[in-house]
Amino acid sequence: MKNLFKTLAAGCVFSALTCHAAGADKIVFGIALEPYPPFSMKSGSGDWSGFEPELIKALCERMQAQCPLKEVAWDGLIPALQSSQIDVILNSLSITEEREKVIDFSQPYYQTPAMWVADQSLELITTPEGLKGKVIGVQGSTSNATFAKTYYAKGSTLRYYTTQDDMIADLQSGRIDVMLADALTIEPVLKSATGAGLADKGLAPRDPLFGSGIGAAIRKGDRALQERINTALASLKADGSYDKIRSRYFSVDISAQ
Repeated sequence: MKNLFKTLAAGCVFSALTCHAAGADKIVFGIALEPYPPFSMKSGSGDWSGFEPELIKALCERMQAQCPLKEVAWDGLIPALQSSQIDVILNSLSITEEREKVIDFSQPYYQTPAMWVADQSLELITTPEGLKGKVIGVQGSTSNATFAKTYYAKGSTLRYYTTQDDMIADLQSGRIDVMLADALTIEPVLKSATGAGLADKGLAPRDPLFGSGIGAAIRKGDRALQERINTALASLKADGSYDKIRSRYFSVDISAQ
């Protein structure tokens, strides 16, 4: 029976339920309803897996906390945090000056550039002038969307999507000419059957609009929780646990230095 409990604890996966720690406090993590592989994926039985659910589990073990996941639409995550429906967003949210006006962040736990993607036969110059007259797809409420709106809205048509899958489908069907997406999520797609006919058209330049990396979002002024998460994250990095999790999903180092 003792070994059985050890096995169950080691194999705990995220669903609507919680991985429990005896006597632990509860920290509710918000996760977008829309899957974002390989960062977050949902099985038919409702279990969440991927880089970020696994990182949440490891962080909560270090914090000795119960951490249920609450599913929220992507564009409702920040409002849910502000209204105390959830306590943390660890869901590929970029740290930007605009967001830091209304919420706080942990230290960044990963970083990713933005990649332009289009039909492999299409030659593109991805400057605002080069994409003038083109229809550009971006996922709404992201730093990619902010970047595209700031520099490309004047000469191009922007189309906003809830999921990357929908954006890819429209790109392949010709409803949009090019899309801007996180390189880490789109690279595996380009190597799979899902990304047939599509190709990397270059990275967007570094820009403050993309923020300083991806961090866990916390309610404004919650210094105690911010410090707990930062301490747990530093611990995972120091003993190699972060790299073990990362290596299951990415072949390159994505940690924010």
